[in-house]
Amino acid sequence: MMPVHLPLLHQLDTDPEVMRFILGRARTAGETDTFWGPRCADTSADTAGLGWWVGFHDQTFIGWWDLSPGTAVDINAVIEAEIGWRVLRARWRRGFASEGARVLLSHAFDTVGLHRVWAETMAVNVASRGVMRAIGMHHVRTEQRQWDQPLPGADQGEAIYEITRGDWLVRSGGRPPERADQLG
Repeated sequence: MMPVHLPLLHQLDTDPEVMRFILGRARTAGETDTFWGPRCADTSADTAGLGWWVGFHDQTFIGWWDLSPGTAVDINAVIEAEIGWRVLRARWRRGFASEGARVLLSHAFDTVGLHRVWAETMAVNVASRGVMRAIGMHHVRTEQRQWDQPLPGADQGEAIYEITRGDWLVRSGGRPPERADQLG
């Protein structure tokens, strides 16, 4: 994602339904610029094959997907990442979130050589949890977290899902490595 994509992010972040399980409200255009501006300009994750991607269908913007290295100290030594997505509300329930996430998982495991990809959402976010299952992720745990201003449903926790490279290879028709040192 580049600074030129910032106006596209306004379409996502200014929709209260898209942001419902993230902030519980829409961002203003100014808040969107403040939040995303530095992230769009930061290319450090690119060197590891991670970062943000914008998605188009029939040349029309539909959403963004990301692979974030989390708290990795050395971006070039990343072996796992968090996956995320947001799709315009007008494009919900058409499979775009799952399709884009599958492409990113293929990139994560087949190109970057990650060992594990995880995702998290509020336990009450049934749609995102459905995408996680659809792309082959499995539920690992639900965590109870403390929030200064909890969103409705926060009392049910954060659901964490994951998929390993071995799981991905089995799902995609490849064979998982027999030993850990055979991982890419």
